[in-house]
Amino acid sequence: MSFVIATPELLTSAAASLNSLGSSLSTAHTAAASVTTSIVAAAQDEVSVAIATLLGQHAKAYQAAATQAALIHDAFARRLSAASGAYAAAEAANVSPLQAFEQSALAAINGPAEAMVGRPLIGDGANATTPGGNGGAGGLLIGNGGNGAAGAPGMPGGDGGPAGLFGNGGAGGAGGAGGGRGGNGGPAGWFGNGGAGG
Repeated sequence: MSFVIATPELLTSAAASLNSLGSSLSTAHTAAASVTTSIVAAAQDEVSVAIATLLGQHAKAYQAAATQAALIHDAFARRLSAASGAYAAAEAANVSPLQAFEQSALAAINGPAEAMVGRPLIGDGANATTPGGNGGAGGLLIGNGGNGAAGAPGMPGGDGGPAGLFGNGGAGGAGGAGGGRGGNGGPAGWFGNGGAGG
């Protein structure tokens, strides 16, 4: 089951495609019904009349089967669309408690470390948002450094934040237009790579 992919967007798209296909088939069946169910005999002899009657009976049987297939197709498309809504609702219901649990667990782990050394144990550093600002430091144990911001005109770019023991350093920000130097990439921990310079 690891290869099963189901997302609400894919299910909704598939249901829309099925509805479009069903509409096209219905139009084709309706167009064919008038010319296939009442075939005029080629001549007035009994063989021509029998052949026309036989072909008309087959066309009527086909139209009956097509009507049943359209009902099944419509029911399947409706169920697929309903499944998309149910899947999205279940996904939303499950995400909210998990995020709250994750946040409370990280707060319990990171709170004491931040109080003592000013840096969390686990988590990625924040990317800088002010021109020339430095990226935030990643967690001491696990975390990537945040990226430095690009410099304002003539100003240097910000340095990338340092990584934790496991993680990659943040990329340095690009230097501002008019001669600003790029920021340094953040240093890596034991397991990871240093960030690219700006």
